[in-house]
Amino acid sequence: MEVRELAISGPLLITPKVFRDERGFVSETYSALHLEPWIGPLQFVQDNHAFSAPVGTVRGLHFQIPPYDQGKLIRVLRGRIYDVAVDIRKGSPTYGRHVGVELSAENWTQLWVPPGFAHGVCTLEPDTEMLYKLTSFYSRDHERGIAWNDPALGVEWPIGGTKPVLSQKDRELPGLATLPGYFQFA
Repeated sequence: MEVRELAISGPLLITPKVFRDERGFVSETYSALHLEPWIGPLQFVQDNHAFSAPVGTVRGLHFQIPPYDQGKLIRVLRGRIYDVAVDIRKGSPTYGRHVGVELSAENWTQLWVPPGFAHGVCTLEPDTEMLYKLTSFYSRDHERGIAWNDPALGVEWPIGGTKPVLSQKDRELPGLATLPGYFQFA
């Protein structure tokens, strides 16, 4: 399993090894033994499977606040996405900055998004499926988000001038400037 740090401390790009033969392949997509030296002790408690039919579907930017803050390990089972993590830890030297990576069924990479980051994706192929491993259960009362297109973030979503497909909830998310200090940089 290859683990690579990104331009912002916290998120990690993870590429599991794939062993192929005439039958197909096998891959160890998660191993506490390999990831805990990078991330620390983890306990995943929930898996989410997401499907997006149209290209240009944007989900995010989402996060949950304590005590239900979530770390996420995201991988693509079918298709391709642009995956974004935004640092929302007040006092962080990278507060409001983001990293964006392409995840696909073909490149077999995964993104670790720790608590203290907002997370969003944009589909780059039709009929894209993603699997998220989560460190905390979903809680509607603790769910928050920031606007996917907030100019303060400078995220260049690869939607190529087309209108994104968004949920009503995601259309109404506030900008970063109004975000309370849910997370503090330590």
